[in-house]
Amino acid sequence: MFEPEMKILYTRETIATEVRRLAAEISTEFSGEEVLMICVLKGSFLFFADLVREITIPVVVDFVRVASYGSETQSSGIVEIRKDVELSLKNQNVIIVEDIIDSGYTIETLYHRLQQRSPKVLKVCTLIDKSRRREVDFTPDYVGVSMEDGFIVGYGLDLDERYRNLCEIYLVENA
Repeated sequence: MFEPEMKILYTRETIATEVRRLAAEISTEFSGEEVLMICVLKGSFLFFADLVREITIPVVVDFVRVASYGSETQSSGIVEIRKDVELSLKNQNVIIVEDIIDSGYTIETLYHRLQQRSPKVLKVCTLIDKSRRREVDFTPDYVGVSMEDGFIVGYGLDLDERYRNLCEIYLVENA
């Protein structure tokens, strides 16, 4: 079995600090209101769990699973929804929670599909933004950290479904 060379890029302390900051921004912006948080599976599940626990306003949760066909490290731009949200978005404050935004194809497709369901507000929160690799014009509303390039794993992010359980985020040096 191939074992990649990895080095820590973001420590658990850095991740926790960013999660608290994002939760505070969301809690402040929607003070006195409820938000419907949508977790994009699978990669966002750890970030999502930590984020919703830090938010101080009423939260309702739902999940969506999307697939973007292509190679292991690059999207083809073809996006399929494999598990749709179950709750109504109509007149709701909705925040899509994504682990990483790279090319932007997946989040742009998901955003436009959910926008058609008439939410009051629709925003996107991502832990990691690789805006330099963006192939579509999309800017998330809440960003934990920005990075230039590189393939990363840990804290929900995977390589062939492995390494999601790592507490830190690692840069894979031989991906």
